Amino acid sequence: MKNVRYVYGLTSALLVGGAAVSLVTGQPAGAQVAQNDTSVMNNVVPRAGAPASFADLTEQLQPAVVNIATRQRVEVQSRNPFQGTPFAELFNRRRGQSEQPQTREAQSLGSGFIISADGYVVTNNHVVTPNNRATLEEITVTMPDGTEYEAELIGADAQSDLAVLKIKSNTTFPFVKFGNSAETRVGEWVVAIGNPFGLGGTVTSGIVSAVYRNTGQGGAYDRYIQTDASINRGNSGGPLFDMQGNVIGINNAIFSPSGGSVGIGFAIPSEIAAPIVDQLKEGQEIERGFLGVGLNPMTDDFADSLGLPANRGEIVQNVQDDSAADKAGLRAGDIVTKINGRNVTSEQTVSYLVANLAPGTQVPIEILRDGQTIAVTAVLGKRPSEEELIQQQQTFDPDSEEPMSPDETDETIAEKLGLSVLEMTPAIARSLRIDEDTVALVIDQVDPNSDAGRKGLRRGDQLLTVNNAPLSTIEQLRSAIADAEANDREALLFRIQRRGQPPRFLPVRLR
Repeated sequence: MKNVRYVYGLTSALLVGGAAVSLVTGQPAGAQVAQNDTSVMNNVVPRAGAPASFADLTEQLQPAVVNIATRQRVEVQSRNPFQGTPFAELFNRRRGQSEQPQTREAQSLGSGFIISADGYVVTNNHVVTPNNRATLEEITVTMPDGTEYEAELIGADAQSDLAVLKIKSNTTFPFVKFGNSAETRVGEWVVAIGNPFGLGGTVTSGIVSAVYRNTGQGGAYDRYIQTDASINRGNSGGPLFDMQGNVIGINNAIFSPSGGSVGIGFAIPSEIAAPIVDQLKEGQEIERGFLGVGLNPMTDDFADSLGLPANRGEIVQNVQDDSAADKAGLRAGDIVTKINGRNVTSEQTVSYLVANLAPGTQVPIEILRDGQTIAVTAVLGKRPSEEELIQQQQTFDPDSEEPMSPDETDETIAEKLGLSVLEMTPAIARSLRIDEDTVALVIDQVDPNSDAGRKGLRRGDQLLTVNNAPLSTIEQLRSAIADAEANDREALLFRIQRRGQPPRFLPVRLR
């Protein structure tokens, strides 16, 4: 079951401390003041109070909120303890297995809402997108009355965690509309409808606890509406409604040390979601601006060390070569205070401001450098995918025993050579202290029982050529193995480069 994403961080000490205050005083903070000065309360608190009932509103909205279930085919790793040895096939035969990858079926559950009469549905990307070892086979949308429809995935965006589906039916569907979350105020009533724990059509209510809450998880869209309306596993992708019946948020995450709702839920604001949904609905690629810098928020410690106010600006930790920031002259230690005329704060980060601009946009940037305010202009690049960003942020440590990308190991190369290899990237080249233009594959892991292991190959060694042909992609190495087997050759000839040593040729036997 796919769950609502979790944001952890609340300590037990904080929870205990809060409970202690409540037990000692026996009343909420400020209650005594209110009793002593009722005139103040009468001037501030609206007389209307809470809604008498949410029933009429729920009756209108609930028909457009749906349950979403997916069926996925997941590849399961082989559990053959003799894999890669002459006894592997014997073990498989005894267990009635073949050498083909084993698969199993998996499911995910979540929520969504219909945004048009012809059946377009909005949900979270993580509800309908399988992991890298799974294949999406079927999406089922279930209406509140139990009617099930097959749906297709029209578009998904991992960075904003949004997805759009289309119900495969000519039926006319009830639908709801996006509201303007920019007009939302703290303290306003909201209603969440969804599918927590598979309990379809569940309605909860609460208030807006904060607008544009930054959870500290990073990313361009770490900017949520916070609510105390109860949100649990299975609410992912469901709508958060205002009292006019407009969708002002898409339920996405909860803060939960326990795994259940503790009254702190997060929803993607509609002002962020609606434009992305429109693009996904039209089948358009979501392109975002990219500056190419590593940043840290201006915490109290950073601010005190620099003599600057906290919660204003972000400090540049590093600048990617040949990026928009590099070309604009930004450098490590600069403090970015404004992007396109807008102040950089914890609620309005550089990543958010830049991601909402198109690639190629000329953006004025204000920075602090050595106590001086400097204005520069950057021409934004295109933001890489989430997978590319993760790869860029990974650090290859040649002395570590932990594989860099265990899920991306090529099974053919691992089986035939006892090696796990990576394609060279500028980040890996920098970690090896070699030229970033180096063309090679890099060894990530070596099976000590393979010929490569017995001949001393190790993590961080570079494979420059195979059978005298340049080697830069995993596919090239896989093809070389296939050619060798087709021509009855039992070994490959590599040219190996190790840090601090001259390159050398080394034959490695296939197994």
